[in-house]
Amino acid sequence: MILHADLDAFYASVEQRDDPGLRGRPVIVGSGVVLAASYEAKAHGVRTAMSGGTARRLCPRAVVVKPRMSAYAEASKAVFAVFRATTPLVEGLSIDEAFLDVDGLRTPPADVAVRLRREVAEEVGLPITVGVARTKFLAKVASGVAKPDGLLVVPPEGEMEFLRPLPVRSLWGVGRATAARLARYGVTTVGDVADMPESTLVSLLGPGAGGHLHDLARNRDPRPVRTGVRRRSMGAQRALGRRARSPEELDAMLVGLADRLGGRLRAARRLCRTVTLRLRFGDFARATRSRTLPQATAETPRILDVARGLLAAAGPLIASRGLTLIGLSLGDLRDDRAVQLALPLDGVPWAGEVDAAVDGVRGRFGPSAITRAVLLGRDQGMSVPLPPD
Repeated sequence: MILHADLDAFYASVEQRDDPGLRGRPVIVGSGVVLAASYEAKAHGVRTAMSGGTARRLCPRAVVVKPRMSAYAEASKAVFAVFRATTPLVEGLSIDEAFLDVDGLRTPPADVAVRLRREVAEEVGLPITVGVARTKFLAKVASGVAKPDGLLVVPPEGEMEFLRPLPVRSLWGVGRATAARLARYGVTTVGDVADMPESTLVSLLGPGAGGHLHDLARNRDPRPVRTGVRRRSMGAQRALGRRARSPEELDAMLVGLADRLGGRLRAARRLCRTVTLRLRFGDFARATRSRTLPQATAETPRILDVARGLLAAAGPLIASRGLTLIGLSLGDLRDDRAVQLALPLDGVPWAGEVDAAVDGVRGRFGPSAITRAVLLGRDQGMSVPLPPD
C-alpha cells in the first residue's frame, strides 16, 4: 500500500501558522501573481498562478502577504523528517508532497496515515491530506478527493468503483485540450475511458498518451516508490506582475536566475546540457525556448550566455504581448564525474575561477546583488573585487 501525502495550501498554511491573526481569514501569498491561496480565499475563486489584481477583485477582503521562501523550506524539511520517521521508502515529488511505501510496516496503512497526519499537525503545525491505495496513481487521486485536511483509503476491492465516476481530468496527463477532445466523443469520466478499446484511444491521442490513459483508467500503475532518484532538471522563476519591464531589468533578472541555478548545479556536482527559457505573457499564455549544448556544463557564464540568446530571440513576442513571468530551467542533468570537461568558456581561462568566487560569496552573503555584480561586471570587462577571506 502507498500513501500520497500532500500539504494543504502549503505557503498560505505556513503564513497562517506563523501569524495567528491570519487564521480563518482569506490569505494570498504573492502580490503580482498568486503563489498560493488559503482555502478561505479559494472559496472566492482565487487560484494559484492567477494575477494579483484578479485575485483581489474576486476576494477584496483577502490579506496579501509577501512570500517567505526560507520559512517554507524549513517547514518542508520538518515535514519530510516526519515522513522518513514513518518509513524509509519516501519519494518526494515537490516541496510539499511525497509518496510513502508503507507495505512492509506491521501497522495497517490506514492507521499509519492517521498517525502521520497527527504528527505533522503536532510537530510542524500544518494540515496535510493523505490518500491511501495500492498504486501511486490511485493514492494521488484519493488525496485530491479528500482535500482539504482529509484522509481517504481506497480498499483493493473498491478501486474501480471509486475510480470510474471521476471526471476524465483526474487521469494524469489529461489537461483541458485532451479533455475537450475526448468530450467530443462522449468521453467525460474515467469509466468512459476504461470502456474504450485501447486502439481507439491510440487513434485519438497517439500511441504514448492513448496507451497511458488506457492503463490508468484500469488502475494499472506498476511504478514502485523510488528513493534516492536524482533529478533530471532544476529550475527557478520570477513573477513580474503587470508592470512593463525594460530589457535591462529582464536581463538583471535573468542573471539572477542563472546565478542561482549555476550555484545549485555546482553544489550538487551536476552538469546540464539543455537550457530552457520559460515565459508567461500578459494574456497568461505560456511559451518555452530551449537550446541543447554540445558539451555539458556547470559554468554560470555559459548558462547565462545561452539564456540571453533565448531571451533576445523572444524579444518581439515580449514587446507585443507583455511579460508576467520569466523562468529558467536546466535539463539533461548528469553527474560531473561522468562527463569529460570542456575547455573554458570561449577561451576565457578564468571562467571557472569566477564561478568558484561567486559560490564563495553566495555561501557567505546569500544570493544577493554582490553575486550578480560579479557576473555583470565581468560581462562589461570590469574587475569587481571580492570581499577578503
